[in-house]
Amino acid sequence: MAQKEWVESESQVDLEEPELYNVIMWNDDYTTMDFVVEVLADIFHKNYDEAVAIMLDIHEKGKGVCGTYTYEIAETKVQQTLKRARANEFPLRVTMEKE
Repeated sequence: MAQKEWVESESQVDLEEPELYNVIMWNDDYTTMDFVVEVLADIFHKNYDEAVAIMLDIHEKGKGVCGTYTYEIAETKVQQTLKRARANEFPLRVTMEKE
């Protein structure tokens, strides 16, 4: 049986970094602060202090960045957040924008 030979190629593949997207949570007058902290912990994997800091940004500045991800991950986190908000009857607005 013949042995397979590995041939090294001198061609170089340039890989581009994927574009990143910020997931933005917007303030409203109905969604509770506790719910926002819970979502930030569960979906965005923030510790309690980080979640509270982001929640306060949302409350005081009108919006806050929950995290920065590749397109597919950002889109999934937006959908998970909206699904949970609707299930709890909150009108929470979550969007994503290119970094």
